Amino acid sequence: MLKKLLQGAALMAAVTTSMLHAAPHELIIDTDPGADDLVALFLAMASPGELNIRAITTVAGNVRLEKTARNARLAREWAGREDIPVYAGAGRPLVRVPIYAAEVHGEEGITGVQVHEPKQGLAAGNAVQYLVDTLSAAKPHSITIAMLGPQTNLALALIQQPGIAQGIKEVVVMGGAHFNGGNITPVAEFNLYADPHAAEVVLASGVKLTYLPLDVTHKLLTSDTRLKQLSAVNNRASKQVVDILNAYIQHDMQLYGMPGGPVHDASVIAYLLKPEMFSGRQVHMSVDSREGPTFGQTVADWYGVLKQPANVMWVEEGDAQGLFDLLSERLARLP
Repeated sequence: MLKKLLQGAALMAAVTTSMLHAAPHELIIDTDPGADDLVALFLAMASPGELNIRAITTVAGNVRLEKTARNARLAREWAGREDIPVYAGAGRPLVRVPIYAAEVHGEEGITGVQVHEPKQGLAAGNAVQYLVDTLSAAKPHSITIAMLGPQTNLALALIQQPGIAQGIKEVVVMGGAHFNGGNITPVAEFNLYADPHAAEVVLASGVKLTYLPLDVTHKLLTSDTRLKQLSAVNNRASKQVVDILNAYIQHDMQLYGMPGGPVHDASVIAYLLKPEMFSGRQVHMSVDSREGPTFGQTVADWYGVLKQPANVMWVEEGDAQGLFDLLSERLARLP
């Protein structure tokens, strides 16, 4: 009897605590998995109290669309979250010739683990139409979009139906670079370089935008200690993440001479879960889509020299250990 009373008290305390927290983000994750995308998906899917994931939409980016769509479904299967629909979207950028990042993510988009065809298929329909329909029906400023790859799907939806911008609460983008320099050219970050014209469409739509660029993600690095911390979770999900990261981080460590590797896309989910771990400032940003050496560059006016109105929250600092503490805590919830 005492045991039941204590269990009931604990449950009531948990319910009371959850009621004190803000309502969960109504979230769509747009992604091109990709190793770091998969870690981000795990982190998001392990956080149902804060993130109500409406759908995962996939786009060509790190690898071709058929592989990003498969990898998103694999992440869902591995996390035990088959309740989340996955829609495949754009198979190429708006204008430019497609590029991929197999040299970083491997030919399958994920290295370090075996991939297979997931048991559950894609949701019927196209990601772009899903965005149009969902955002058209949404309450004003109610849905957050975590943008982990090229912005092609959202750009196509906005071109088709500009009014859907009213349904968007915020778009949180992993992309861009200013102080850090680029990772695909000297000045451009991959997601923006892969489709700068799409990023321009989203920027021009007037939606609330937050960018987590290389400026911050290159400060949130793995280390032997942090990978051991993840390993200590000792479940299937943590083992998969460590195996994926051990393979994935080698490229950046060798290229940049860094002591660890960034887990870029996980920073977006961490920002949504614990924004207090990050800081930056409102700036005016533009995207360079002119052919030439600055193609795909994000021009962030950090010091306001252009006297233009701010249109982006540009995140520049983050708590690296806090990210890995959060990831460890949430991975423990998964199978």
